[in-house]
Amino acid sequence: MAHDQLIASTFGFFSSGTWTIVRNVAVLLVLVFWIAIAVWVYKDARRRIEDPWLVVMATLIGLIPPFIGALVYLLLRPPEYLEEARERELEIRAMEDRLATRNLHCPVCRAQVEANFLVCPVCTTKLKQACVNCKAPLEALWQVCPYCETPVEPSAVEFPTFEVRPPRRRRRAE
Repeated sequence: MAHDQLIASTFGFFSSGTWTIVRNVAVLLVLVFWIAIAVWVYKDARRRIEDPWLVVMATLIGLIPPFIGALVYLLLRPPEYLEEARERELEIRAMEDRLATRNLHCPVCRAQVEANFLVCPVCTTKLKQACVNCKAPLEALWQVCPYCETPVEPSAVEFPTFEVRPPRRRRRAE
């Protein structure tokens, strides 16, 4: 008989107004959470995917199978934001620009020099060897002068030595 009362009171609870309120609040919370996940998928897809159709498809995948779609989206989404990819590309371009101009500084004093300088005009460091025939600046690995076809002597390829010459003294006008 106690068992029958327990069952009756249990069924009585499920048919009461309290249970209806608890059930409606729980369903409302699940719906709000489901919509919030769909909004999060949409916002995240917009930050990671350029194509608007793919953003819509990702949002639908995140919305249609409740809660499982968001997990599928998490597994298939691009690994980085579009902004991060653009920043990385800009950093790569900046590094390439720096590498392209890295030989345009004196290795000793870091003064800006041109590619055809033989000596740094600031600290007088020897930057390149001159051709014995035409006096054009030679690169370290060249075996022949590209300007006059004069063979480069192996003893002349001792650069870059970066020897620092003492600065010349200026004579004062009396």
